[in-house]
Amino acid sequence: MTEQEIYDALTQVFHDVFDDDDIVLNAETTADDIDGWDSQTHVLLIVAAEQRFGTKFRTAELESLKNVGHFVQVITAKLKVR
Repeated sequence: MTEQEIYDALTQVFHDVFDDDDIVLNAETTADDIDGWDSQTHVLLIVAAEQRFGTKFRTAELESLKNVGHFVQVITAKLKVR
C-alpha cells in the first residue's frame, strides 16, 4: 500500500468517524484542526483505523503521535512488517 493509498483510506476513516465528508487530511493535520476531535472520538478513530488496516497499535505508538503525518508513518511501518 502506497503512502497516498494510506492517506486515502485514512481520510475515509476520518469521514466515517466524524461524519464529515469535507475533512481533508495532510501531514500536519492535528486534533486542533478538526471540530469534534476529542478523547472519545480519538478512541473511535484508532479502533476504526485498526479495523481498516488490519493492525493493532501499541499504547507507546499512540502516545507519541504528533499529527496525521506521523500516524501515516506508523501505519506504513506496520504494513511493511506484515
